[in-house]
Formats: sequence, structure tokens, C-alpha cells
Amino acid sequence: MDRAELAAFLRRRREELRPEDVGLPLGARRRAHGLRREEVAALAVMSTDYYTRLEQQRGPQPSEQMLASLARALRLTGDERDYLFRVAGRNAPSPETTGTHVAPALQRVLDRLTDTPALILSNLGEVLMQNRFAEALYGDSSRFTGLARSGIYRWFTDPDERLIYPEHDRERQSRAQVANLRAAYGSMGPRSRAGELVRVLSRESAEFAQLWERHEVAKRFEDHKVLVHPQLGEIEVDCQALFTEDQSQALLVLTAPPRTEAFDKLQLLGVLGTETFVSRA
Repeated sequence: MDRAELAAFLRRRREELRPEDVGLPLGARRRAHGLRREEVAALAVMSTDYYTRLEQQRGPQPSEQMLASLARALRLTGDERDYLFRVAGRNAPSPETTGTHVAPALQRVLDRLTDTPALILSNLGEVLMQNRFAEALYGDSSRFTGLARSGIYRWFTDPDERLIYPEHDRERQSRAQVANLRAAYGSMGPRSRAGELVRVLSRESAEFAQLWERHEVAKRFEDHKVLVHPQLGEIEVDCQALFTEDQSQALLVLTAPPRTEAFDKLQLLGVLGTETFVSRA
């Protein structure tokens, strides 16, 4: 671990960021141009004291999970993320794990979407980031671990996962989930996390196994759907997707036409928060 280089790298990246780059208000009394240490710490979900010690060359060696959080908080590119890992004395993430590093371009767009549900997904249906409106609509995805981080896996193993769709639309959603996984499987290969999902779901879900044999492949770039919120009921939305160049991640944005019932319900999500998901979780 190169403490001096790690400290200098973190400090320089922090000073080059602006509050608006990460979706924070500029504030009235801000002397420094870059982010404050406490702001980076909050974005990385760590204590300010811990982050401060890293910049002062006094901190312990960060874990891989902590480094990944710092990379997201500082909006690092893939090369910058790998460098961060190496100066911290860790191996750079393998191709198998880099899919969970949020693409900075998508993250910048998400930071600016503050009035409608938006989330960033991996090609395996893992929620990498979500704004507060998406959290209020879908629930807090950070509680899931292992294979359950994939929405595709949960769709076929957890009946509660289907409650957000009307019953008449669940068959279509099942086919779409499998078709999306088939596309990921084709690009990632049988020995990847996509391959592991296929093997596990083929054993655990007869429905998945049957649909997998259809060999349908698709990535949905836009969709019109009805979602069911436990308190607001049905919400009719348009879903638009913005993909990274390699198609490994997508930013999904849910909207409804102004002055409609669905639009009003989406605005209410910001007021309701996630309290209604206690019983569902």
C-alpha cells in the first residue's frame, strides 16, 4: 500500500469534483472549489474520520468493498478505479467484477434526475444505483446480496418480486427477463456470472428452464408498462433506457405525461419514501 500516493490521488480527485458533478447543491458558503471531505465520505457511505485519515496517510488499508465505494463516490473512470486499487495494495478488479462499477457517464445523468424514478442496472438486472424516487417505487435494493442482487434471479425465486407488476403482465415480464439474460449470457460466456445464474435458475425454477429453451434474445430499449405501488396502486409509465457503449449497463428513467394521474403519483413517491416497503421486505 502506497499511503502517500493513495492520499494524493484521493485529494486531487476530490478537489477536481464540483458539487453539481455529484448531484449536490452548491451551497452559499463554500470556500473550496472541490468537494468537502465529509461530502465524499457521505457519498462513499463511510465515516468522515475514516476518509480523512486516508487523505492524511494515517488510515488502515481499505477493503476492496471500500475502494469500490470510493471509486463510485469520486466518479472514477475504469482506469482510475484500477489505479486506486493498486496504490491501495489491492489487485485491480477482474472482468468478472468490473460490471458492478457504475459507468461515470450514466452516473452523471442519474445525479441530475431528481424528480422522477431513475436507476442504473447491470446487464444481469443488478441495481447499481437508484435515486430516491426509484427507491420509493421498487424498494431499497442494497439489502440484497449474492445471486439475489440480480432482479432476474429474484423474479424466478421470490414471489414478492412480481407484486410490482399486474398479474396479467407477469408472463410477458418472465419472457423479457429470460431474453435479457440470454443476451448477457451470449456476451459474457458460460463461465461468467451470467452462466452461473443460468445454471442455478435452471435447477430452481421450472418456469425459467422452460423459457430458457425458447432461445429468445432481446434487450428492451424502451417500454410502456404498468407498475403497482403498495400504497398508490397502479402507475402507468414510459420507461426509457440509455446504455453504455458495451451494453453492460443501462440507465432506466420512468416518466409519465404531465397533468396525468400517473404523473401526480410519481411526484408523491418523493413524499412517501420507502416506509411502505417494510412489510414487503
